Amino acid sequence: MNESVLTSVWNGFSRLSSRSRAARVAEMTGLDQASIEALSGRQVTADVGLAESCVENAVGYFAVPLGVAAYMLIDGRDVVVPMAVEETSIIAAASSAAKFFYPHGGVTTRTEGMMSIGQIQIPGMSGPGESRRVVEVVAANQEFLLTCANELVSSLAARGGGARRIEARALPGMVVVHIYVDTCDAMGANLINQLCEGLKPVIEAVTGEEAGVCILSNLTDTRMSYATVRARQADRRLADGIVNAYEFAAQDPYRAATHNKGILNAVDAILLATGNDWRAMEAGAHAYAALTGRYRPLSRWRLEGDDLVGEIRLPTAVGTVGGVTKIHPTAQACLKMLGAQTASELGRICAAVGLIQNFAALRALSTVGIVKGHMNLHARNLAVLAGANQEEQPVLVERLREELLCKKRLTLTQARDILSEIRNGEVMEEAHLGTK
Repeated sequence: MNESVLTSVWNGFSRLSSRSRAARVAEMTGLDQASIEALSGRQVTADVGLAESCVENAVGYFAVPLGVAAYMLIDGRDVVVPMAVEETSIIAAASSAAKFFYPHGGVTTRTEGMMSIGQIQIPGMSGPGESRRVVEVVAANQEFLLTCANELVSSLAARGGGARRIEARALPGMVVVHIYVDTCDAMGANLINQLCEGLKPVIEAVTGEEAGVCILSNLTDTRMSYATVRARQADRRLADGIVNAYEFAAQDPYRAATHNKGILNAVDAILLATGNDWRAMEAGAHAYAALTGRYRPLSRWRLEGDDLVGEIRLPTAVGTVGGVTKIHPTAQACLKMLGAQTASELGRICAAVGLIQNFAALRALSTVGIVKGHMNLHARNLAVLAGANQEEQPVLVERLREELLCKKRLTLTQARDILSEIRNGEVMEEAHLGTK
């Protein structure tokens, strides 16, 4: 899709009704009517049955708005990105930043590694010599242990996945056995936990030691997604500001935490929309950010001549099969919308949109400031809270944005006062018309 066609597709999208937006998404992505209906959430919330199958003591649902990010060009493909999120500014900011990079070729991505990690702890080591003996025993029996492991996950092995490597490492007072597993297109948490528990007695028999904790690791630095953007001949003031904001995060963990939170705003929203475990992604991303012993930003921005270049490296243990992705109709519709057939594709999309979202935040910080952008969009929330009806909301939002320009702040009291003025004005106008 060339830029002129894309512009016509997205032109006026935000001003459409939600039903019309859904119809246009169907046109862009080829979603059938059943999938469009699933996006509405009515199929899910009409019956508590799905909730009963997902959580204990279900009493209902908590609906989160589902929107789409526009102008996303990822590896040469136009992607309509579903995002389930409650924060007003996230989708708008991501779409604006994606539009900025569209003429520059959008985002390019790649995957490195597909291994998830299971851990079996062997505690109670008497000293370095004992730990070294256990590590060597595990290494000497790796082929046998791999055979046992793959027998425990024979259905996964039959699909081309399974355990690929087993190794042990010594920590103070313990040895930890790592099982590296290709989970194919599943996130694989339950599968790996079962594998670790099933392999535990085998490890005990081989090492002659009693094993302890058996659990997957959410730090999947063996399952990484990379994304890169390049703005050619970038405005120097903007580029310098973004690089400066990045350097701040690189030097200061207090800033880096918020820097990374902005990236995960986008990633979490995609994972929630597709029924993935966003909490696991959060844990893995933050652990990876601190892997060197110092908490650092997940993205990096630099100048190459006159070009602004951004890149991100993100552990992405995600899935397109199994779990909620299999049973939740809205998650299924969102995966279809993305066109993500594999876990690798989904992981790369997460990295790409996370990087775009990061640019949006850094651009705001280095130009107009984060408050202006947030408050412009927060005006919509204030209009609803003030009690404006659907006809009054656009008028009130516009007045609130004018107020923000003058006073640099917005409050609910301001919104209510302006709404009262709007209504009084309408009453006066009606009274005036009545006298004619």
